[in-house]
Amino acid sequence: MPKIEIYTKDYCPYCVLAKSILQQYGARYSEHSLTESPAQFDTMVKRSDGRRTVPQIFFNGIGIGGADELSILDERGQLAGMIKANAVEAI
Repeated sequence: MPKIEIYTKDYCPYCVLAKSILQQYGARYSEHSLTESPAQFDTMVKRSDGRRTVPQIFFNGIGIGGADELSILDERGQLAGMIKANAVEAI
């Protein structure tokens, strides 16, 4: 299973959606709460090539985007393979 990281904020419906999608696949992930640790915001922005919205999701250190991109991967049937195969393809 890939190392999955997700940057979130409390009361963010898109963060809840993204975590829910990952949980449907039994994926384990590390959550970085910007509500609890606002100093991580700059790290998130640097890692995500300037994206400033949450969630920001990373598979094995590669940014895949937010909830919309995760949903698209799920709809295309690609997410399950990414989680099981420990692979991340360019979106």
